[in-house]
Order: sequence, then C-alpha cells, then structure tokens
Amino acid sequence: MKGYSVYILECADGSLYTGYATDVAKRFALHQSGKGAKYTRSHKPVRIAYQERLADKQAAMQREWAIKHLTRQQKLKLIKESGTDVAAAKFSG
Repeated sequence: MKGYSVYILECADGSLYTGYATDVAKRFALHQSGKGAKYTRSHKPVRIAYQERLADKQAAMQREWAIKHLTRQQKLKLIKESGTDVAAAKFSG
C-alpha cells in the first residue's frame, strides 16, 4: 500500500496552501505548472514548506483537514518546529 504525505506550500504572495499526495515533489511540480489546484493557479507556489508522511489516504485526508483549520500563526509554528522557517525565507519571485 502506498504511503501519503500532507504538505504545506508557501506561495509567492506569502500565502500557505495545504494538500496531500503520494508524491509531493511531483504534485509540487503540477502546482507550479498551473495544473495542481485552482488556488495555486493564481498563487504561484515557490517551495514546499512542510511535509508529513502518513500511513494511508484516510489519515492524510484527516491530517490535511486538521491543518487547514489551524490559524496562520499555528501553521507557521508547525513549519518552524519542523525545521523550516517560512518567515526567514527569501524569494526572488
């Protein structure tokens, strides 16, 4: 059985997008190409800020739902605690 990951993308405008996938790198490439999700078509993702591996699709969907209901500050704290600090990142786009 394939494993799933929940991820948070940071977009060029500083917004955060949360999703789940079996292959986060491939999904990120789809988002960047404008074919990933409606939100990321107008908010270009610049990096994968957070990734969490889960055992199955149901667990990933539940975790995605939980993360989507966090405040922005709680999401930034989650990212920071994982070792990736969005606030400290610098982008050219």
